[in-house]
Amino acid sequence: MKSLYGKFVLSSILVLAAGILLSYLVVNTVYHRDMKVENDEKHVKIAESMVSFIESSDGIDLERYLRTQAEAGYILYVSDREGGGSFYGGPFKENSLPGGTVASVLDGHTYHGMRDLPAETFWSGYFANDVANTVGVPFTFGGNRYALFLRPDIGLLFNELHWLSAIMFVSIAAIGFMAVLYTAKKLIRPLTELTEATHQVAQERFTALPDIRRNDEIGQLSDSFRRMVRKLEENDRARKAFISDVSHDLQSPLLNIKGYAELLGKAELPDGQRKEYSAIIRDEALRLSDLARQLLLLTSLDQITDLPEFEPMNLSVQLREVIRKYRWAFESKGISISMELDDASCPGDRELLEKVWENLLSNAVKYTPDGGEVAVRLEAAPESVILIVEDNGPGIAPDDRERVFDRFFRADEARSREGGTGLGLSIVKEVVTLHGGTVRAEEGPNGGARFTLTLPCS
Repeated sequence: MKSLYGKFVLSSILVLAAGILLSYLVVNTVYHRDMKVENDEKHVKIAESMVSFIESSDGIDLERYLRTQAEAGYILYVSDREGGGSFYGGPFKENSLPGGTVASVLDGHTYHGMRDLPAETFWSGYFANDVANTVGVPFTFGGNRYALFLRPDIGLLFNELHWLSAIMFVSIAAIGFMAVLYTAKKLIRPLTELTEATHQVAQERFTALPDIRRNDEIGQLSDSFRRMVRKLEENDRARKAFISDVSHDLQSPLLNIKGYAELLGKAELPDGQRKEYSAIIRDEALRLSDLARQLLLLTSLDQITDLPEFEPMNLSVQLREVIRKYRWAFESKGISISMELDDASCPGDRELLEKVWENLLSNAVKYTPDGGEVAVRLEAAPESVILIVEDNGPGIAPDDRERVFDRFFRADEARSREGGTGLGLSIVKEVVTLHGGTVRAEEGPNGGARFTLTLPCS
């Protein structure tokens, strides 16, 4: 039985059966410990009241009286000697008594068969219709000594009320079983719908989601499933957009390289144009190389599941070294750069953080006009370091300040005129997030762009 519905029903039936068995064991224990003695004492008193009435009544018809008592719901056995006697009421299943029992009762002793009858179960104790499972008392009638043995007639005990109770018990059991089937079906249906929805999601169909609204664990599972599907849908859209952007960014330089390579093949091409076309091909090849390198870095960052082993490092020293390497880029455009670097140390990955400084500085160089200014400040806080990079370029529109960190996103034409891969700031965001920090884009005091980066030092 592989389905959850079948397992639930089977489990319910097993629990019901186990409950019935345990209930029977409890009843059996209670009967043998308490009820058997009480039942014996009760029937001894009934038998004693009968013999008291017999002995105190003159001229009583003993046979008629005993038959009347038998019709009232008792089985009687009367004997004046071992091995013989009369039975009144329904027949006993077993008519033999332990040896010497009749003689003992005739001598004036009380027989406690209900109490002393060895029985392993409640059924063979209370319901055993044997003459040994009786109580016996002596009485005298007509100058003769007799022994009266008595037990209730089980057949007469089950009157209309008992049958109604039995029917009610069976009905409750049947209704309970049907309720288990219905409840199991109702509980399993949402899981079946979720299972079907997973097949739809596996085929990249994210719209056919079950509308399961419950205030229990299945409802929580459904909510988590919907959140997961929304995230998968977002990732699927991002993946497709990423592939489209990569294809576009690869296609453009490749077409340029192809076109200008064909032009270079013309024999009558002047030397000046030949040099110009060669430079364009070189620039496009460098752009492809940068794109491939940054894509490889982003892929590496995406595959990181555990934080790398960070090492203590002096950020101000590393920043000065990166700025020194980019000095030629600033000087080629006549850009002045100012630095205010506090002596700040912080744990981190040296190579990844170097990529962050390089991308922020190259971004500043790219969008700062000739003769412009770039300011770099590193501030040491008690539990963090703050890096601010400002330029006086065209700035970033308010609607684009969050999106500039998306892969392949380029802002308006003023900030995209310099080309680029559109991956630099994405790398910055990925690395900073990996280090537990934050980065945001704002408007600088001179109208340009300002990037503020915060890294925790713990």
